[in-house]
Amino acid sequence: MNSQSDKLKGKFDSSVGKVKQAAGRALNDKGLEGKGLVQEGKGDVRQIQGAIKDKIEKVGKKLKG
Repeated sequence: MNSQSDKLKGKFDSSVGKVKQAAGRALNDKGLEGKGLVQEGKGDVRQIQGAIKDKIEKVGKKLKG
């Protein structure tokens, strides 16, 4: 996956996770709320992964001149 798709998938997962958490709280479903928290965390990590790939790409371009 490239950096842009990592960031986009991360944002999506993060958003879906937040919705699941809210639904879990509204329904008093701790399981759903927990799954949402995990999915939000995975999304955050995926976004960071995309940002790191961007930085590595920029450094590679600078090294090539």
